[in-house]
Amino acid sequence: MRKTVVLNVVGLTADLIARGAPSIARWARDAASVPVAAAFPAVTCSAQSDYLTGVYPETHGVVGNGWYVRDDCEVRFWRQSNRLVQAPKIWDVARAEDPSFTCANMFWWFNMYSSADVSVTPRPMYPADGRKLPDVYSHPAGLRDALQARLGTFPLFDFWGPRASIASTRWIAAASKLVEETCHPTLTLIYLPHLDYNLQRVGSADPRALDDVRQVDEVCADLIEFYERRGASVVILSEYGIRDVSRPVHINRALREHGLLAVREELGHELLDAGASAAFAVADHQVAHVYLNDPARLTAARTIVESLAGVERVLDARGKDEWHIGHARSGELVAIARPDAWFTYYYWLEDARAPDFARTVEIHRKPGYDPVELFLDPAIRIPALTVGWKLARRKAGFRTLLDVIPLDATLVKGSHGRRAAPTDIDAPVFLTKRKDLVSPTAIRSVDVQALLLRHLRA
Repeated sequence: MRKTVVLNVVGLTADLIARGAPSIARWARDAASVPVAAAFPAVTCSAQSDYLTGVYPETHGVVGNGWYVRDDCEVRFWRQSNRLVQAPKIWDVARAEDPSFTCANMFWWFNMYSSADVSVTPRPMYPADGRKLPDVYSHPAGLRDALQARLGTFPLFDFWGPRASIASTRWIAAASKLVEETCHPTLTLIYLPHLDYNLQRVGSADPRALDDVRQVDEVCADLIEFYERRGASVVILSEYGIRDVSRPVHINRALREHGLLAVREELGHELLDAGASAAFAVADHQVAHVYLNDPARLTAARTIVESLAGVERVLDARGKDEWHIGHARSGELVAIARPDAWFTYYYWLEDARAPDFARTVEIHRKPGYDPVELFLDPAIRIPALTVGWKLARRKAGFRTLLDVIPLDATLVKGSHGRRAAPTDIDAPVFLTKRKDLVSPTAIRSVDVQALLLRHLRA
């Protein structure tokens, strides 16, 4: 099989390439550039699972970045076991054809305990004293230490949160090159997340977003030169584009106000009591799964959600089948926001009653995705001093809450999750110099696996 490298540049679109990515644009002059009918939901975990398995969420089961685990009555986001993806992956198919085939998965999600030959993924350490320490998980296990000895500790706090920056993308790119030099995989999958940050903070129309496009363009240019020099076919791919948004939809607050969502109080704060709720929503960008513990309240829940300003449509059982998301992990209803709207996870009615983790970067405890984690609270007068003081107290052994995240959802200016058509400005892209392997017309998210296999077989 032929050496192939996939650069997954999150948020990249044809429009952004034309506006701010000169290196990719030059490379693409001799390439086929094909728009992708985006995955649904158009979010990281679902899109990547579509790409790697060639089937929709109705089959592979990844209905979002997180979902309600009914047996445990808990919402869980950003889980990492590859066994959660319920379909064979591209490396399984390729290895069955060619036993000498190897695959390196560099930071694509569900990257633990997979059958890929090499894997590296974020995996912080959580000591009992409450700290969160940057780290990665790798297979083989020794690769973790080798990479961090050469490149320094993975910059976790530049990967997500108010400090999110190009540093994490550069680390992933450098680590991928080291893996190539030492492991020589047939297929390398590289996740480059940088555009996800400011496109959500400021929106794609803001000139500041183009600075980020230029930064990731430089990383891609270096990787393209490195891998093509080693005889690899390079594919540039994105999962989704990001739309400008202006209105958050507080879907859980509406369900609570109508008596369907239950909370419990702990130390003066309110926690979502998912198992005790007749209905609640798991918000994930522009898509929200509405779960019903009381089936008799289905019509009431649907009426409430459909009446919210910013909601475009609500899928029932038939609609979920039509949209290929009819899996047991899905909510009984799936709400889709209008293009300029997105769903918050907020369920409290007074900010003073919000859970203490709401004002922190806490991707696992929040029962929904929270892009406001990309911002420092503007009410903090001297952010550097405040954050520095809290971190110093932690290092000194004091339990200190890093509560620096605002509760103002209007700060978010970009979102994704809707199913973009190939003609939409936010359609993801598939670029390759192997023009003979692709159709000039649009492809579906589930076509990507077959296209990558063609590159490997060529």
